[in-house]
Amino acid sequence: MIYITQLIYLKDNEELVFQQFEDIAIPIISKYNGQLLLRIRPEESSIIEMNIERPHEIHIVQFDTDINFQKFMHDEDRKKFLHLKEQSIKSAILIKGTKL
Repeated sequence: MIYITQLIYLKDNEELVFQQFEDIAIPIISKYNGQLLLRIRPEESSIIEMNIERPHEIHIVQFDTDINFQKFMHDEDRKKFLHLKEQSIKSAILIKGTKL
């Protein structure tokens, strides 16, 4: 298993466009033996310490193999809607890891 953690930062006033992209992208995860484990929107009150900008959302996703993660990233249906991602996301930090 591999685990993907993503910190997502949105452009101003683009939350609806981001949600449109998520509505398309998230269901595609399971097509490649993946599962969205956690999707949260951290609030200021839930943060104990912070030395970076607070992300709009944090996603944790697991895939059975890195190959399936790569297939998800290059999925043709997902790629048709990348313009929504590009329109709405200012930046993202992707962290790839394995379970210890």
